Amino acid sequence: MKATLRYLAGMAGPSGFGSNSTAEQVTEDCSCFLPSALTALITGASSGIGAETARVLAKRGVRVVIAARDLKKAKEVKKNIQKETPKAEVILLEIDLGSFGSVQRFCSEFLALELPLNILINNAGMFSQNLEFSEDKIEMTFATNYLGHFLLTEILLDKMIETAEKTGIQGRIINVSSVIHSWVKKDGFRFNDILSGKKYNGTRAYAQSKLANILHAKEIAKQLKARNERVTINAVHPGIVKTGIIRAHKGLITDSLFFIASKLLKTTSQVCKQTHSVQYTCSDFECCIGVELLT
Repeated sequence: MKATLRYLAGMAGPSGFGSNSTAEQVTEDCSCFLPSALTALITGASSGIGAETARVLAKRGVRVVIAARDLKKAKEVKKNIQKETPKAEVILLEIDLGSFGSVQRFCSEFLALELPLNILINNAGMFSQNLEFSEDKIEMTFATNYLGHFLLTEILLDKMIETAEKTGIQGRIINVSSVIHSWVKKDGFRFNDILSGKKYNGTRAYAQSKLANILHAKEIAKQLKARNERVTINAVHPGIVKTGIIRAHKGLITDSLFFIASKLLKTTSQVCKQTHSVQYTCSDFECCIGVELLT
């Protein structure tokens, strides 16, 4: 309870930053310590949290690869980034995380560029009130929010391990989850029902996909530690922010709740401070950029 009150009040924690701090503020002091030629791949960076993450990382000299379903929006994000930071290197690649085929094509295109990969931020997400299925015949929310990112990480993990070995710089994988994962009851996480969309409820489907993001992070973290690899993975909760996903929750109850909570809603720049952490410290290039860990 005490921690929650400190969070809502924006009080600074051990890092010296609080929930009101922005990504720019948190990364400002560490930017001079960041290794050169870092490459970050961010899914869903054509708007919201992902776009702000891409902007700040590019401003700090990181090469940014924007993985987006809507390339038109992604081009606008790139234009804005390079307007602010003319020397920023921003690469756009198309991906539909609801399609296994699209994820595989994306990975082939990215690997063909022969770039290093230091940071992978699994940010993209969707919410749907109505039951939809992916082209692979899987419930769309789970396919997009979890399975697509699982496959993406699985294919690119060797590249991250290789990059860490060659550069000596520890790699970082960030799964953007949500505190809403706690809404899933212990006996409610039934894999077959999730895949088939049986007894579908949009909020429950979203919560299950976010819980899966956390379980994924825990398992991969355990495997990486056992193999003594220089890559870590964390799941984070971005806080309350009115992104496109929240705007998709239309209804009297939801609208009323968010009206009441409006004073607590963060801007995307504040949310990025917490969730999309590069985590390089000034002493070992592992500066923890204000992460709220769920793992």
